[in-house]
Amino acid sequence: MNTAKQEFVQVDIRQLSAIQLAQLGISQIAYVRPLVMDGTAAFAICAADGTQMAIATDRDVAEAAIREHEMVPLALH
Repeated sequence: MNTAKQEFVQVDIRQLSAIQLAQLGISQIAYVRPLVMDGTAAFAICAADGTQMAIATDRDVAEAAIREHEMVPLALH
């Protein structure tokens, strides 16, 4: 039986820097951004910090790829 007490630190998310906020979900969250590549509409799959990870020809395919890699697609408006 594990009797170790866990301590949680409360942080005001409004006080996080842009870098800290980007790193918060970097390995679990990705978003899809529309783009034009060689004159054709496409969708970039980006990590939480904005790093482009892949390109898909369809938004649904891009979101499915994110889920397939056990990440959560984030909707940006």
